[in-house]
Amino acid sequence: MNWRHIFLNATAFALLLAGGQARAADDELLDAPEVTISAAKSGNAGFYIRGDLGYSGWAGEGDPSLQAFDPVAGTSDTATFDDVRFGRPFSGSLGVGYQFNDMVRADLTGDYFSGRFDASGEADFACAGEAIGTSCAGDARADYRAIGIMANGYVDLATLAGFTPYLGAGLGVTRLDWSDVSLTTECVPGAIACSGAAAATQSLNGDSSWRFTYALMAGVSYDITERLKFDVNYRYSQIDDGGMFGGTDIKGFDDGLSRHEIRAGLRLSLW
Repeated sequence: MNWRHIFLNATAFALLLAGGQARAADDELLDAPEVTISAAKSGNAGFYIRGDLGYSGWAGEGDPSLQAFDPVAGTSDTATFDDVRFGRPFSGSLGVGYQFNDMVRADLTGDYFSGRFDASGEADFACAGEAIGTSCAGDARADYRAIGIMANGYVDLATLAGFTPYLGAGLGVTRLDWSDVSLTTECVPGAIACSGAAAATQSLNGDSSWRFTYALMAGVSYDITERLKFDVNYRYSQIDDGGMFGGTDIKGFDDGLSRHEIRAGLRLSLW
């Protein structure tokens, strides 16, 4: 056998081997599990209900302040709290919505959360009954609760193996109800010594008001069944500022609430 025959036989063998490997690779691809990327199923338009639980461990308190009126001088002074803490970070939400088409849906939700407000600070002006030249340290404590009504819109993006990421935004109002506020004040000596009077504690009537609120969301849902979805999302919301408490000579104002929430819940299609 000459070199030409050897070369031709080797080439034929290589081609047969490559063909067999290609057929094996094609068979493996045919046997591989199917993964699809698609939008929501066509025709799935209709109503849905939803429920969520949230955790807001990151709340921005802004700069709450109080305004004190001096009836002797006839002037008002304003001071801000230096140390502010908000507690009780859990929340809940229920809603009903409508899926308009493959990508767009909207819902109306009712939100509820409550909290604890603790703050302390020192004002440049004197406490009631103390001489000018002293300053006034104060501690404030109160509970609050909030009920919000939000209209939300969402854009569902492509679905990958049952997971659907989405973006959303909402507008609405929140009624913020402050309980009676406990305010304790104590004289701090300065250029002038304090009178020696003990710290004074007073209870001030809490305010209630409706506040404009907006929210931004980003999340992902997972198809548990064809109609039931598990939903996890991040939501940032901002509630406008307003009054906290009021008395004859002193009033308090909050600087609004900004809330960073992680929420999880279920969404059930009714069609």
